[in-house]
Amino acid sequence: MKISVYIATSLDGFIAREDGDIEWLHNSGHGDVDKSEDFGYEALMSSVDALVMGRNTYEKVLSFGGEWPYGKKPVFVLTNNGVEIPKRISDTVSSLSGSPQKIVKEMEKLGHRHIYLDGGITIQKFLEAGLVDELTITKIPVLIGTGIPLFGPLSKDVKMKHLQTNTFDNGFVQSRYEVIK
Repeated sequence: MKISVYIATSLDGFIAREDGDIEWLHNSGHGDVDKSEDFGYEALMSSVDALVMGRNTYEKVLSFGGEWPYGKKPVFVLTNNGVEIPKRISDTVSSLSGSPQKIVKEMEKLGHRHIYLDGGITIQKFLEAGLVDELTITKIPVLIGTGIPLFGPLSKDVKMKHLQTNTFDNGFVQSRYEVIK
């Protein structure tokens, strides 16, 4: 099983403001993003079998309204307290709970081979468990000062191998890393 992270952070390493707001992603003051540039997102989505995301991330995506951005791709929301799933997406979205190891076993039982992992706490827990294989991090050239960090405390170092870095005309810098196991 391959587990990939694809996420954006502020230059100072935050994925959202403390209240979960991510408007700074779209209003970083670096001009309009070329609508034809997807920063590798479609390539990632075409390579993954399913998404696993934390409840807060799921609720943030739901708050955008409009069409469900993941289409018919299976999405598993991690929560210990349950989560409301609107009928319009209930055929592709379900909830799971348990340790990262348990989640991976469940994904394997369902036949999934490549997972897109999303959500700060979820990413932190899977990194700590040694289950993340690859990270793609896009740095947005804005400092927000405080917020929800992408990374948290670890019981041991997580070593990475740099695979690639791309720069974009709007100032975004995207780096891809393989986790050395």
